[in-house]
Amino acid sequence: MRLYGLKNCDTCRKALKTLPEVEFIDVRAQGVPESLLTQALITFGEALLNTRSTTWRGLDAEQRSRPPLELLRDHPTLMKRPLIENDGALLLGWTAETKASLGVA
Repeated sequence: MRLYGLKNCDTCRKALKTLPEVEFIDVRAQGVPESLLTQALITFGEALLNTRSTTWRGLDAEQRSRPPLELLRDHPTLMKRPLIENDGALLLGWTAETKASLGVA
């Protein structure tokens, strides 16, 4: 299982505390593989973009209108977090639904 997120993200920290055996990938330092970004975009659509983030607010209207895959490639911190890859399945966010899918409380 891999968790893609930011080391200073509170939500990612909560997930990491609950999932101690997970492999953590810091998207700012290590990025996200192109194939995974594409798969996540197909699975989650526009929900993959965190439009409440500081990074998003710093973009102008022209930048925001770019295709989501380009934005995520150039600004990995725009990705909603955490993105969890578990046996080929993708989960987004640290929600009750995600926790139930992983069998954690």
